[in-house]
Amino acid sequence: MPLALCLSRAATTVVVAASHFSLSWTHSIEKIRWEEQWQVTPAGLVVVDASIQGSGAGMEPPDDAVLRDGAWHYRPRVPPQPEVVLAASDFTADHTLCAQDRCQPLHQWVAGEGPVRLSRCDAPTP
Repeated sequence: MPLALCLSRAATTVVVAASHFSLSWTHSIEKIRWEEQWQVTPAGLVVVDASIQGSGAGMEPPDDAVLRDGAWHYRPRVPPQPEVVLAASDFTADHTLCAQDRCQPLHQWVAGEGPVRLSRCDAPTP
């Protein structure tokens, strides 16, 4: 069965039939854009690339980052994640999720209140 991305918030779960996706957000203080590219694998969610469009207090790019197209690109060194939890805040803009050739704020992918949990799941059969 193909792998997919599951988005869960409160009692709602949405299955996104995608093997890769991106997450982006704007830092709440520095107003700098961050973006991560992820893959859905049998081991979990794997971040394969990250970029920062600047630097600021407590958010310097790593030493091995490469400046390309106006952003610092690097590969985070973290193991596959069984779950990624994104907090929701009234004080910051929502994360943007891009998958299936569609980019939109996270709350438009899965409605409700509270944090959003991203995890690997099986894609539904057509």
